[in-house]
Amino acid sequence: MRGCLAVPCSDRQSSSPPEAPWKLLSQTEPKASKRMYLRGIQPFPLLPLPQNLMKFLAFLSLLTLVLQKAETASLLGEREREEQSPEEGDTYASLYVGNHTLSIEEYNEVIDLSNYEELADYGDQIPEAKISNLTLPTRTSPTSTVALRTLSPNLTMAVPTTTGLLNSQSSHGLPTCLVCVCLGSSVYCDDADLENIPPLPQMTTYLYARFNHISHIQAGDFKGLTKLRRIDLSGNSISSIHNDALRLLPALQDLILPENQLAALPVLPSGIEFLDVRLNRLQSSGIQPEAFVALKKLQFLYLANNMLDSIPGPLPLSLRSLHLQNNMIETMESDTFCDTGEHRHEPRQLEDIRLDGNPINLSLYPEAYFCLPRLPVGHFT
Repeated sequence: MRGCLAVPCSDRQSSSPPEAPWKLLSQTEPKASKRMYLRGIQPFPLLPLPQNLMKFLAFLSLLTLVLQKAETASLLGEREREEQSPEEGDTYASLYVGNHTLSIEEYNEVIDLSNYEELADYGDQIPEAKISNLTLPTRTSPTSTVALRTLSPNLTMAVPTTTGLLNSQSSHGLPTCLVCVCLGSSVYCDDADLENIPPLPQMTTYLYARFNHISHIQAGDFKGLTKLRRIDLSGNSISSIHNDALRLLPALQDLILPENQLAALPVLPSGIEFLDVRLNRLQSSGIQPEAFVALKKLQFLYLANNMLDSIPGPLPLSLRSLHLQNNMIETMESDTFCDTGEHRHEPRQLEDIRLDGNPINLSLYPEAYFCLPRLPVGHFT
């Protein structure tokens, strides 16, 4: 029966002595792989050797230890984050400044804005800051060194003198760009209770200082402002402008001065294109002879609601709009608008003339309009 299990039964009847039912090939073929072969049965793999089994178990033990360590570290990190994060609804429980944390109880000691005059003292000193109960480390950079010291409850700051925005102080004793709003090259000082023109940054191009209490324009108010293109001083109380205040402004194009108390005009720069002096006390005697003819680029001249008794002239050929309504003009010359000499038939660009609200009868001067694109607006009878 054993022979039938190991070899086919047909071989059992053979007269030759039976061979060993199985053998290790390693005994006859040393280079072959160590596998068991049974005659008539396919080879099958051996079980892992004890040495390989020990290595496998050691690897599993090491992997288990590593995973346990990683889980423990993750739990500790989550616990620390939960302890450091503020509770819900307490968003501003702490304020982060650099590498330091300020509690909300100490925040009112950092800056005290109750006394603004003590807050800023501008001079030629290195900036200093003092805060009680908080010491910030000194930081240095390649370009500047700033020492931060412990602040007292009353904050005192000292800013070094610089050329530009913060170097110029207004009538309030504060830098111009703290009283006004400086945006790029534009300075907005509207309704700022100014009594004079504040010192302006050198790059100022547009100045708006409307609705203040400015009464006089001094000779040096705009000194050195070579880029200034527009000045708007509407709604002030300006009664005089120094002759040297504006004439040295080469880039000035728009001068807007309505609702003031001007009785006379100063010397104007030759580049003026837009001049608005409405609602003042301007008199004909306050306009210098040939004051406008030298303004070769003047296009818009608004002198309405003043005390003029004549049309100022001669007028530049570049003029396009002239408003003189609501004055005291009673008469005009025949060449006020048109040249009666050699160029009498040359058309003018002056197409907008307003003389309404004056006692003048425009129908008495028909020869004064032949070069105009359209008749003036006013009283014709």
